Amino acid sequence: MDTENTINTRLGTDQIIWNLHDLYKAADDPALQQDIAWCEAEAARIRKEYSAALKQISAPELLELVQRLEGLHARLGKLETYAFLNFITQVDNAQAGSLYQQMQELDSRCNREVVFFELGWNALPEERADALTQASQISAYRHYLQALRRYRPHQLSEIEEKLLLDRQPVGRSSWTTLFEKVIGELRFGEDKRTEEEVLTDLYHPDRDVRKRAALDMTEGLKSQSHILTHIFNTLAADKMITDRLRKHVSWIGSMNLENELSGNTVETLIAAVTSRYDIVRRYYRVKGRILEIHLLEDFDRYAPLPHLPAAEIGWETCRESVLNSFSGFSQELGQIAERFFEEKWIHAPVFQGKRGGAFAHPCVPDVHPYVLVNYTGTLRDVSTVAHELGHGVHQVLAAKMGHYNSETPLVLAETASVFAELLVFKAQLALLSSAQEKRAFICQKLESIFATVFRQTAMNRFEKLMHEGRRNQGELSKERLSEFWLQTQRDMFGDSVTLSDNYGIWWSYIPHFLSTPGYVYSYAFGELLVLALYGLYQQEGEGFVARYKELLAAGGSASPYELVRPFGLNLDDPGFWHHGLDVIETMLAQVEAG
Repeated sequence: MDTENTINTRLGTDQIIWNLHDLYKAADDPALQQDIAWCEAEAARIRKEYSAALKQISAPELLELVQRLEGLHARLGKLETYAFLNFITQVDNAQAGSLYQQMQELDSRCNREVVFFELGWNALPEERADALTQASQISAYRHYLQALRRYRPHQLSEIEEKLLLDRQPVGRSSWTTLFEKVIGELRFGEDKRTEEEVLTDLYHPDRDVRKRAALDMTEGLKSQSHILTHIFNTLAADKMITDRLRKHVSWIGSMNLENELSGNTVETLIAAVTSRYDIVRRYYRVKGRILEIHLLEDFDRYAPLPHLPAAEIGWETCRESVLNSFSGFSQELGQIAERFFEEKWIHAPVFQGKRGGAFAHPCVPDVHPYVLVNYTGTLRDVSTVAHELGHGVHQVLAAKMGHYNSETPLVLAETASVFAELLVFKAQLALLSSAQEKRAFICQKLESIFATVFRQTAMNRFEKLMHEGRRNQGELSKERLSEFWLQTQRDMFGDSVTLSDNYGIWWSYIPHFLSTPGYVYSYAFGELLVLALYGLYQQEGEGFVARYKELLAAGGSASPYELVRPFGLNLDDPGFWHHGLDVIETMLAQVEAG
């Protein structure tokens, strides 16, 4: 704890604590209890007033029903957001965990009452549904209602849907909460450090420090491998059963459906990325030569290159760097980002009980997003702050679309965050005068891009093996999961990095596999899309900015295909994805030529 206080005080993050009062004053706030009661009563009222009338509903009545459902889900979202954010910085607090579980159970009960709507809406004949969605009164919700019907082939009977909702609080969300508790309370090595502190040491210039950190991480994960393996198997089986019930043929089908993408688009993306794993291998061979390490090992992947600026970056310097980059692109985006700092929408320090990593939570449109980071003062952390604020700005702009239409498909949700990272990178690169510093800085950016494009795609390949393995082979041992992990990672690195057996257990700390199965390809999608968009920005300048802000402000009011159409992009064209990969290769060529 003394170490945590020291780093937070030194960096100026000790007081960068989010203010959750815009949600509720405290866990015992009377307003919270009033909202719980209102949600339960409103869900019952909606069911009573509309469940029998849905087959003959008129357009004005449908509008009223959708608006009431949206209000209910927004209020539930507010309650769940408070409980989650209150819990995630104190995962070892039993009361905080209890409140979070209570809100998940509330959400399940309320959705059980109103599940009739989605089932009834999808049961309407095509002609009737089309006539209603074309009515002028429905225009604001047209895409939302049309998109709901894509789930029509996969929905169950009302009794079955209710049963699944009843199970939900003790299903995936409960198991992911257990995972958060295990990882959040786990301490690594002799110094009993947090996950974030140990992972930060993988970027240390001293190879012995990196090796020690990797060993500490491995030993910590192995100490909990029996629990983590059980969690992964349970949730893989949960998905297997759900997919079977809902008639999803592929393990990735439900995620593609959620993203409003065809399987062909996703397969085209994956095929393009995996076909260019040679870029990764070429880079790490160059890195080994620069570091004068004959053969890089897994703990060398993130080793800083000579001449990379290594000074700790205080919070105020980080803030200035990020805001200047945002404002240089768009004054409006800079002003929105500044609100996160000024109005205490960010949680930045590192301390025991707080979950590692970073995220931006959209909350609900009538409040505002919140951002969590674990700031340790590195250049990488500055990029992370920019990434999460990109999400945050996107969420603020999209909030004007309302609760239903503001929720952006996951593949486009990464666009603003990755674009923000690129803005900060370009600004920081311009400040460097030394050719050696520039080369080192480009290398760091390349590694960030690799983590987003190639590593996430390799993790998608791991998920494929895990889910298909669970379905075809039964429960998977930790050794089998580790084989899958090493196989898919070695496919990417080839002989450029030696991956030890110890590294095999590192699948077990990645939360996306559990909370959002299939999600990780969204990162590769977002990065390659951003490279294309940034190329357009360089060509068009100010004219691009307006269209870009329109894209963000549109939220999820249209499909990804429709949202990118104004930019002339074809997501099913392999050439589109290879264009982004060629940009990465051009950056690599700069490093190879140095």
